[in-house]
Amino acid sequence: MSQTYTIAGMTCGHCVARVETALRAVAGVTSVVVSLMPPRAVVEGDDVDFNALAAALAGTQFSMTQAPVVAQNKSRTR
Repeated sequence: MSQTYTIAGMTCGHCVARVETALRAVAGVTSVVVSLMPPRAVVEGDDVDFNALAAALAGTQFSMTQAPVVAQNKSRTR
């Protein structure tokens, strides 16, 4: 399952790499894609708990919140 989270505190590519490394270390995570703009992380995995992900960033300058899910309509009809 894929979940998207907003990441606060990132300012550069090094920050992105640190967040990716921390989140990949969480049990159950199979894939992590972090972007600086917009500042978010897309995490894939089975039974990955938000609290475990947030704990992985504890003690760093970064924090995370669950990003709002925005429905995208890929097919348009007129």
